[in-house]
Amino acid sequence: MIKPILFAIALFVTLGVFAWTMRRVFAYFRFTKKKPLGDFGKRIMLTVKIAFLQEKILRRPLVGLMHALVWWGFIVILFGSIEMVIDGLFGTERALAFLGPFYDFLMAAGDIFGLIIAIAIVGFLVRRLFMHIKRFYGPEMKPVSKADANLALIIIFLLMLTLLDMNTGYLLWVDAEGIQQVGYFPVSQWLTGFFVGMPAKEAWLLYQVNWWAHILLIFIFANILPYSKHFHVFMSVPNVFISRLEPLGYIENMENITKEVKLMMDPDAAFADQPEDEGEPERFGVKDVEDIYWTNYLNSLSCTECGRCTSVCPANITGKLLSPRKVMMDTRARMKEKGPGMLKEGKTFDDGKALLGTYITEEELWACTLCNACAMECPVNINQPSLIIDMRRYLVMEESKGPSGLNTVFANIENNGAPWQYSPEDRMLWAEGLEVPLMADKLAKSENPEYLFWVGSAGAFDDRYKKVTREFVKILNYLGIDFAVLGTEETDSGDVARRAGNEMLFQMQAMMNIEILNGYEVKKIITCDPHDYNTLKNEYPDFDGNYEVIHHSQFLQQMIDAGKLKPAGDALSGKKITFHDPCYLGRANGEYKAPRSVLNAIPSVKVEMERNKSFALCCGAGGGQMLKEAEKGDKEVFMERTEEALKTGCDIIATACPFCMVMMTDGLKYTNNEEEVKNYDIAELVSKGLGL
Repeated sequence: MIKPILFAIALFVTLGVFAWTMRRVFAYFRFTKKKPLGDFGKRIMLTVKIAFLQEKILRRPLVGLMHALVWWGFIVILFGSIEMVIDGLFGTERALAFLGPFYDFLMAAGDIFGLIIAIAIVGFLVRRLFMHIKRFYGPEMKPVSKADANLALIIIFLLMLTLLDMNTGYLLWVDAEGIQQVGYFPVSQWLTGFFVGMPAKEAWLLYQVNWWAHILLIFIFANILPYSKHFHVFMSVPNVFISRLEPLGYIENMENITKEVKLMMDPDAAFADQPEDEGEPERFGVKDVEDIYWTNYLNSLSCTECGRCTSVCPANITGKLLSPRKVMMDTRARMKEKGPGMLKEGKTFDDGKALLGTYITEEELWACTLCNACAMECPVNINQPSLIIDMRRYLVMEESKGPSGLNTVFANIENNGAPWQYSPEDRMLWAEGLEVPLMADKLAKSENPEYLFWVGSAGAFDDRYKKVTREFVKILNYLGIDFAVLGTEETDSGDVARRAGNEMLFQMQAMMNIEILNGYEVKKIITCDPHDYNTLKNEYPDFDGNYEVIHHSQFLQQMIDAGKLKPAGDALSGKKITFHDPCYLGRANGEYKAPRSVLNAIPSVKVEMERNKSFALCCGAGGGQMLKEAEKGDKEVFMERTEEALKTGCDIIATACPFCMVMMTDGLKYTNNEEEVKNYDIAELVSKGLGL
């Protein structure tokens, strides 16, 4: 009876300490903002794919497979740990053996995984201690972070050693005593060869010492985890389950801003919907941890500090201060610092510090290109950009603290309907000499065109991209497509304003545009701008703007597949073309095939950059970066990307985005390659192939 009593005491202490820790950790959730979930079917499927099948961690095949094997091994070994708890409490021996062949299979799998995990852990320790892996370092990675990781790896290694020794001792004991063996242990069976002839008493001692060492290590590890970055062992699966289901390019709507905008646009209707007492007005954006959603806090608790997000961040790669990993670590650290005070005094507790300012600087926030590479890479589905956006929202809407370049952009959009200081009346100057029907004229004839061609601010005003707009219209006319444009009725989509934190300006633009589009009963929209494509497709539905939105690369692919476009001219024959993936077409919306299918239809040589498709590096223009001064760093993002393109030995850099075109063109100029290497949009290449 001694063993069950001692075990019950150990289990009681373990669970008591763990419960006390969890109570403190989860008490902080009450200070975060509520956020409903929903769509549980999709969430279960997402959890299976990402958490259990390790879909995202396997994006890096070799190291990813090592991590995945450790994870899968822990799941299998968990069965044996549950059996040990039952045996410990009730004094039984192999209590779950009644499961027969299934038991044999799980015991064998656990035994094999014990060896696999031990080998993998040695590999991880070698990488951490002797190989200078860049993503393991950074200003946010203090010595305690490295010690924490090494301690966890050592404990896991010891867990596997004690597991194998326990199984080996069991096999030696049953053999010496002539007892019927329960379960199958292929690795441990092999290990018994090193202990041939061990007496039953010594074998029993080996078995029991390692049994206790293994289970107590599990109990100790479980209570270390909440104070460690390895808390993700518990939190990663729930975090994947609650993660966003929307495309990466989608930014969540602010309902409190929607009320304000509706009030400005229609005071009578807005007042009719307003409750009499709304209480204290909610802060716009995030200043401190009490402003974040509970999902943001769970994200921070789930962060493994692996650095995959920071290793793909274009700002960090080019020497700027931003580190997406640091954003999550700072959120967790700030809640740990402020939480106890809020537990005592409530949400009004103020220690004179804040997440924004004390922990995360404005320079870090404004360096972000909103390319979503970090969110794409995170193995536990953390969405770092959503928190960055919310802090930008606070700076812009509460503090009026935007970079001077962006403040000018805001004023121009508000006054001129475009980020630049052009008259709205000049929106159709790009179409001079072309046959471009207007929606207003079509309506006057009681006609409703099949497509609205959304030109976008860049397509209408940027000198270089106006050429793309013209070539695409030539293609539409060549195909006899029934389309029209809004002309001077079109105004900026608000994409730049939203990603720069000016949510109010974005919503005003969105509601005005939707009113016009719905007035014309628009159903299908084509655009050459991936940023507007993303905004119209994913974000306008929040304001009753529901349209079928098509990027011009998708439209061109459809026409080529249908045999209506055959860009087979000799103009590009023999030219070597590399394609730069726009972030808001690729990562943000998962479209990599269409532009490549279009290019493959053009007689030429295709080459890929080292980082391509979902791994592609941002051009550096997104998130308002193109319209402001870049933060200090080692080099500009567009230079890094241009240099990567030039390494392919290409003659042409193909793009499918006005922002990318500006940045890549600038890159060619700065590297003095503008004569040897050209930058064309895929629409221009198709037009050349058609001889238009």
